[in-house]
Amino acid sequence: MDNPAKRLKKNIKGSVAGMMSIMAIVTVIFCSNSFAADEAGHGEGTVVAADPGIAQIEMGGLKFAVIAASVAFGLGALGAGIAISHVGAAAMGAVAEKPEVAGQALIFVALAEGIVVFGFITALMILGKV
Repeated sequence: MDNPAKRLKKNIKGSVAGMMSIMAIVTVIFCSNSFAADEAGHGEGTVVAADPGIAQIEMGGLKFAVIAASVAFGLGALGAGIAISHVGAAAMGAVAEKPEVAGQALIFVALAEGIVVFGFITALMILGKV
């Protein structure tokens, strides 16, 4: 039988590979739609008149911004989950042996949780540029 650390690494590698495959498929789908709009003569950010009184703006760049924002937030959350699993286990072990270090252990767990906040802020900054 494998030891738990090897199984965890194998599961993480499989999850990341699966997530990257799904992202590649979604990117190909969005790119094909964007290229079809370019071939039709409606490039990125051009104004297309759907009705005589209404102008509709195609947003080809928005698709890539949404993908970039989701990658920033998703990988930040994945990294924070891995960090919290290791830091939290070590913190609980330290608190079990010496209860007076609970405050310091909580600070380390909160620092690992801050990775998600940075990913979220990065996603908002990416979407704010569009």
